[in-house]
Amino acid sequence: MKNRIALVTGAGRGIGRAIALKFSHQGARLAITARSQDQLSALAQEIESLGGETMIIVDDLSDTSAPARIVDQVTKDWGPVEILVNNAGIGSSQNPKPLVDFSDDFWNLTMQVNLTAPYLLTKLILPGMIQRHWGRILNVASIAGKVAGFHSAAYSASKHALIGLTKSTATEVASEGITANAICPGVTRSEMNTLRLEYDAIRLGVSFEKLEETATPLGRRLEPDEVATLAVYLAQDDARGVNGQSINVCGGAVLF
Repeated sequence: MKNRIALVTGAGRGIGRAIALKFSHQGARLAITARSQDQLSALAQEIESLGGETMIIVDDLSDTSAPARIVDQVTKDWGPVEILVNNAGIGSSQNPKPLVDFSDDFWNLTMQVNLTAPYLLTKLILPGMIQRHWGRILNVASIAGKVAGFHSAAYSASKHALIGLTKSTATEVASEGITANAICPGVTRSEMNTLRLEYDAIRLGVSFEKLEETATPLGRRLEPDEVATLAVYLAQDDARGVNGQSINVCGGAVLF
């Protein structure tokens, strides 16, 4: 991955941050984007202290014009994106409700960030990948894209759709030296997931610690680094035969 130009969305924390760090260790040049300047600056400082190269782009993917701004900046300053990681997302923890009470505004926001933004970014970046006959598209989905989520209709629906987008992309670009795959994390330690577990603990009348212990067959939550390891493999030349897959990193919670 040395000197490959990689764009990672939602890179300020959690899985996105872990992916950016591991990509940097492999020699990639990292364009990192999120809403928080402070989080991106801290990540960039860590990467650069280890000899890596970063570009910070503060933007909000709930804005439909953000993907074009982000891609334009990377292309202008560095060149075409070679590895795209669509990681930014909105989880159910922000506004969990039964479907009958679900917020239409929250539904639309979730679809914009979790599905439409990856679609737009992929559409903008694909022409350059096709021209060079090489590219990697990684969509961070979820096991909620394979199984139902309770009080999380928008999140589950958006991740099911993101897996569908991944398969459609993979089918269209397989002959061009480009792969598109989805990573489906299970319950992974993050600020967003902690809020979700807190909600479920109250809803179910159990302790947070009990939910955490039963989150996966491993008896714990996954760590972001464990998800990022798969991303590194899928972004490399050695993974050229892996295309259109939705691969779980869930400790055995979902077995398909």
